[in-house]
Amino acid sequence: MMKKVWLLYILVSSVLFSCKKDDAVEVSTTPAIEFVSISPGTAVEYQDKITIIISYTDGDGDLGENTPDVKNLYLTDTRNNVTYQYRISQLAPTGSAIAIKGTLAVELKNTAITNGSTSQSVSYLLYVKDRAGNASNTVTTSAITVTQ
Repeated sequence: MMKKVWLLYILVSSVLFSCKKDDAVEVSTTPAIEFVSISPGTAVEYQDKITIIISYTDGDGDLGENTPDVKNLYLTDTRNNVTYQYRISQLAPTGSAIAIKGTLAVELKNTAITNGSTSQSVSYLLYVKDRAGNASNTVTTSAITVTQ
């Protein structure tokens, strides 16, 4: 009988101690982005819009802004270092401090060939800033071709 009690005790103890609470994955309060896609693969200069998709995570949900004149997404043309500024609308309610993640589409109305040829390759650098002023990592898009 005593053997069975000890065996039961060991069994229950091993079950209790082997069950471990999953540690919550902490998400940084500094936003992080990843490049997802760019399209089209070939764009006609001055005509085709270029759409860039990025994914984002932000641990405290302060990415985005409701003030129209505040810019918080930066897109730089790697050929000439011209930076375009955009506004991401506020993504979580003010004061909510919740982790958020999702995707964003950035649209560049059009682009031009900058070197005088009939076609040119271009890629873009992107980063975002949250309301606290934290800048994300910078991502680089894959290259597309711009033609006449």
